[in-house]
Amino acid sequence: MFELLGNGIAETLYMTVVSTALSYVFGLPLGVLLCVTDKNGVFRMPVFNKVLGFIINFLRSVPFLILLVAILPFTRAIVGTTIGSTATIVPLVVAASPFIARMVESSLKEVDSGVIEAAHSMGSSPFQIIYKVLLPEAKPSLIMGAAIAITTILGYSAMAGFVGGGGLGAIAINYGYYRYQNDVMMLTVLLLVIIVQIFQELGMRIAKISDRRIK
Repeated sequence: MFELLGNGIAETLYMTVVSTALSYVFGLPLGVLLCVTDKNGVFRMPVFNKVLGFIINFLRSVPFLILLVAILPFTRAIVGTTIGSTATIVPLVVAASPFIARMVESSLKEVDSGVIEAAHSMGSSPFQIIYKVLLPEAKPSLIMGAAIAITTILGYSAMAGFVGGGGLGAIAINYGYYRYQNDVMMLTVLLLVIIVQIFQELGMRIAKISDRRIK
């Protein structure tokens, strides 16, 4: 059982960390686009912004378990299987990327408009404003958002155990639910809570260190 739980922890961390990293590869640019193409952004494109916002909101509104089942053919086409921790990464990325995009958009919109106007008046191009003003100024909020995102993705990964995903979620379902081993169920829940707390605490500490306003 200890070996089983050890493998479950390793698979859960693998799914969570890899899925979070890949989700930010897609979600971060989408969040930036949502912010800068807004009516008050540096690249005002209201029609594009509304279309992109609609697509992101549509994906966010689909429950994860339904999305997981709906894109099984897509998952099989990408990784060759629909079972296991690697296969679970595909729906995790699809589900988490829109959520991260909205988190990034919210963080960027917290940046003081006066800072952006000052950079614009000094002759900064829109791309310079994005990379040298928006992203650096929003870094503490972005890090806090990443901590929230990784814990949300961890919860998604546990739900994937219902359809053959790996990790602690699969152990909780296969042993705790189907075999009525309540001790295994409680232990996996405890381990998931501990992992969430570790990620959350790390995120808060890193955000505090990177926040220049409290130095």
